[in-house]
Amino acid sequence: MVAVRVPAALLIVFFLPMFSATDLYPKAQNVTWKSTNFKTILSWEPKPSADYSYTVEFSTLSGNKQRTPHCIRSSGTMCDLSNSLTDLRADYIADVLSEPPLGVTSDIIEFPYTSSPRFCPYKDTEIGRPDFKLEVSGDKKKTTLYVTDPLTAVFKDGRQLNIRDIFSDELQYKVTYRRNKSTGKKVVISKTNEIVLTDLDRGESYCFNVQAYIPSRVGDKQLGELSQTQCSKDDNQSIFEMYSVGVIAAAIFLILLLIGIIIAVTVVCCKRRQNALKSGKEGMPLNDV
Repeated sequence: MVAVRVPAALLIVFFLPMFSATDLYPKAQNVTWKSTNFKTILSWEPKPSADYSYTVEFSTLSGNKQRTPHCIRSSGTMCDLSNSLTDLRADYIADVLSEPPLGVTSDIIEFPYTSSPRFCPYKDTEIGRPDFKLEVSGDKKKTTLYVTDPLTAVFKDGRQLNIRDIFSDELQYKVTYRRNKSTGKKVVISKTNEIVLTDLDRGESYCFNVQAYIPSRVGDKQLGELSQTQCSKDDNQSIFEMYSVGVIAAAIFLILLLIGIIIAVTVVCCKRRQNALKSGKEGMPLNDV
């Protein structure tokens, strides 16, 4: 029986229709948006093999699809679209296409893709934690919080914008405060970055947290990330409340050590003086009678 050799190219042509485009180029999964202060990242899974890559296309709901050069036939699983979503109030959709690796051609007309959820930067970006400075007046009658607006990833005319530049009067700040070492909390909402509190007990320590508040948003998107806690000084605070046990013990040890050194130096000096006086008397000649 004579063996018939079939060219490899014909075998590929014969068996290729048996494989779908999805088999050759698996779809991306878990396509999600992550955005903080308008720094917007599209991410997905899994990391591709050497046989395929990912390309990101994005558009507004009524616009044409666009691509960014750094997210075309890439082996990565994320794409920074911060500078591409220029209309902050628009709703965007992104498609993650599974394509051949860079430099490899294919006869497939439409590659498999996975679409992202809808995303609007103005409504959906998370607001990061703000910084603030705490100041108590000299007469202890008022406490003022000076809040710094967080910077964003948006630039205009060469200047980096902060969240106040973008949200304008819609931006407010929520202050949560309590007496130090107490669980009871109070809340005040301010439309400005300078927040004055006058209902605090004079001389008492209070702890404060600040977060951005945008009432026009929906649900959990209204509040930004909570700031770090800052507490005012307590004028009635004892030394044991102001300093830890370790610090107090170290201070006592240093004081005792200093006292011991002083006593030791004093004793040595006294002994040397006595020895000098004694030596001087022994060396003097006897007086004639």
